[in-house]
Amino acid sequence: MSTYVVGDLQGCFDPLLKLLETAGFDARHDRLWLVGDLVNRGAQSAEVLRFVRDLGGAATAVLGNHDLYMLAVAAGVPAKARESDTINGVLTAPDAEALIDWLRHLPLMHVEGQSVLVHAGLLPEWSVAQARELAAEVEAALRGDAWREYLQHLFGNQPSRWDGELRGWDRHRIVINAMTRMRFLTADGAIDLKPKGAPELAESGLMPWYAAPDAAWRSHTLYVGHWSALGVRDMGHVVALDSGCVWGGQLTAFRVEDRATFQVSCEACGIRKTKGED
Repeated sequence: MSTYVVGDLQGCFDPLLKLLETAGFDARHDRLWLVGDLVNRGAQSAEVLRFVRDLGGAATAVLGNHDLYMLAVAAGVPAKARESDTINGVLTAPDAEALIDWLRHLPLMHVEGQSVLVHAGLLPEWSVAQARELAAEVEAALRGDAWREYLQHLFGNQPSRWDGELRGWDRHRIVINAMTRMRFLTADGAIDLKPKGAPELAESGLMPWYAAPDAAWRSHTLYVGHWSALGVRDMGHVVALDSGCVWGGQLTAFRVEDRATFQVSCEACGIRKTKGED
């Protein structure tokens, strides 16, 4: 049995099928882990959701920021849609209700042994056990009957610093922002959500979240996506896997057992990136 971790799909279904064939994935005995952002931008978001759902126990996916965005739109949260959004294909599908229901039951974070699957990253103050408990708070709300109302309150950039005394919307908002949107931290540990470029090009005073010294989560290996400018990097305790498929880059799979990497071209899936998109 092998475990394959795949980077951000964002509705690129055909490259996923090609990648799984290239890697030799067999759903009868292998595992597929997906780092989130299953939907949006690519043209086949509904196909992606159905395929991953139908894999049943062979697949584990976590929620990314685009997945949460689509849930928010489904919940009626006002949002200014970008021209390149493709979530309408899911929201108007004959099985839209079933797809949305399945998506909102996905975890925000998955822990298995010493491995952690999360879309963006974890704050340095959090141990894996604490982060898992915080994720469970968000997951319980998303899976509850009041999920539509819940999503009305969760979008925004504040608070930017973790405080164990945070409660309510502020507490859940920073958990979601860290786990699905974070790239950089300031020198004093605040999340800075504005810069999206490569870490080598960051302004003075910023560091990539995974470079924070003495991070409590370093007892585990984190598999993440979200940051196409970071690309594919095996950094030991962090394996980054967003290789920009939806922008015409590659789709990447990482085999956990031997750290082998597989890639396929996403040129046919690529769309034109505009300023501010991620």
